[in-house]
Amino acid sequence: MTAETVATTYDVEGRLLEVCTCNTLCPCWVGEDPDYQTCDSVLGWYVDRGAVQGVDVSDRCICVSTHIPGNVLAGNWKVAVLVDDRCSEEQQAALLNVFTGQLGGAVADLAALIGEVVAVERVPITFDVVEGKGYLRIGDVAEARLVQFMGATGNPTTLHDSAFSTIPGAPAYVGKAESFRRDGSRHGLPDVAVTGQNAIQGLFRFTA
Repeated sequence: MTAETVATTYDVEGRLLEVCTCNTLCPCWVGEDPDYQTCDSVLGWYVDRGAVQGVDVSDRCICVSTHIPGNVLAGNWKVAVLVDDRCSEEQQAALLNVFTGQLGGAVADLAALIGEVVAVERVPITFDVVEGKGYLRIGDVAEARLVQFMGATGNPTTLHDSAFSTIPGAPAYVGKAESFRRDGSRHGLPDVAVTGQNAIQGLFRFTA
């Protein structure tokens, strides 16, 4: 008897950088309301290796600029989606299909919280992580510098089994943003200019 072969729609792995206006640790990650009633963030998923329906999307990044109007699990997020301008048309479509939830998997549960996509734009993205220090620049939209917290053992402080996650199935490295600015008004979102607020780093692998 021959086992049935199940086709993989997508398999992508890489790194996450996330900053927001909440204190450390952002209450959204444990299902509580944001510190300041709303949560404004930028997130970047950098695909180090992966393919989507046969399209190689390695070494490409997709980001979202997000306004969460209340409890994170209540949804109704307002987002602008920002795609690495090095993407081909095929790569852009592939990444959008995954990260807007159209191809299912754990990412679809995350994407289901989005109430409105106000824009999809191609922008130059700089995404860098060196020894726990992260840097994310998304065109003229946003810029952030992140640093991990370290535990007494010298290992990064991690968050596991949280009520909410932007990297489902993986631990998050908790930290803070040395700086975070966002030109939100261009997308109908609040502008941001803060220091010392929440930051998250992590690794992901999404398959479906």
